[in-house]
Amino acid sequence: MGGAVSAGEDNDELIDNLKEAQYIRTELVEQAFRAVDRGDYYLEEFKDNAYKDLAWKHGNIHLSAPCIYSEVMEALDLQPGLSFLNLGSGTGYLSSMVGLILGPFGVNHGVELHSDVTEYAKQKLDFFIKTSDSFDKFEFCEPSFVTGNCLEISPDCTQYDRVYCGAGVQKEHEDYMKNLLKVGGILVMPLEEKLTKITRTGPSAWETKKILAVSFAPLIQPNHADSGKSSLVHLPPVAVRSLQDLARIAIRGTIKKIIHQEAMSKNGNGLKNTPRFKRRRVRRRRMETIVFLDKEVFASRISNPSDDNNNSEDMEDETQEEEETKPSELKPDPPVNFLREKVLSLPLPDPLKYYLLYYREK
Repeated sequence: MGGAVSAGEDNDELIDNLKEAQYIRTELVEQAFRAVDRGDYYLEEFKDNAYKDLAWKHGNIHLSAPCIYSEVMEALDLQPGLSFLNLGSGTGYLSSMVGLILGPFGVNHGVELHSDVTEYAKQKLDFFIKTSDSFDKFEFCEPSFVTGNCLEISPDCTQYDRVYCGAGVQKEHEDYMKNLLKVGGILVMPLEEKLTKITRTGPSAWETKKILAVSFAPLIQPNHADSGKSSLVHLPPVAVRSLQDLARIAIRGTIKKIIHQEAMSKNGNGLKNTPRFKRRRVRRRRMETIVFLDKEVFASRISNPSDDNNNSEDMEDETQEEEETKPSELKPDPPVNFLREKVLSLPLPDPLKYYLLYYREK
């Protein structure tokens, strides 16, 4: 499933394409997608396909197409502090993006059928926390993953504000999925070949909306042939954060406010710094040519000869100008992690500084 948008060269280009195609429509969802590099969730030998709008599967490891994940994120209507349950959590890619929106006081749980994929997701989560350039821009609700069949969740589990199922749900399991929701909650799942959004409006009242046609592998039915009894899945408890964690969240939040205030005072006039120079662009008008031949359609872009003649000198000037302005100042400086710099400059013991930085490598 996928292929709805053009392939990108990198994660940002993929997100640009998803926005242009209206699969990403809100700023919160865009920020989350840009912060988590899809390529990091691929095995190294398959990364060439990471920014195509296609699903990927290798063994038990599976990623849905980016256009599906973006529609899911938009439909979930995520907000800070909500609880989220991801059924078929896979690599943890979606759970990590959701965690950036839920913030430090949300709940982020995932259930995955295959133990090797659960381990893979934990490794990718650890890599994201330690190395992501964008991690410090957010306060993160870290996902917790458990292994088991999502159709065997313990009946005494808590209900959630948001639930997503990443496998095709048979009609007989629709009520089971609905009962995982709190009143006011939203469930998104593939139901009868349609990605479906269900909102629980009351104890026994629901609103259903079909989003788009999809094709998902069906949920795996529990198999009790070996033991003769079910293996209930116990989700992580919803625990109150420790005082130590709360202190870290508060300190990081205060430092971010200070950094923002310093930036505002430095640019108090509200004007952005002007670039050192502007590259002169020469626009060349072009003519679209479409040829119909035996039911085939060929499209080409042909330069206007008169424009080519008129602009040949300008193009030479532009080439010369670009060669003259190639020094290192043209290359953008690497992004500065102001939060990291500020924490490292504080008069604190090193272990406390590293704790505030989540022991990150960058």
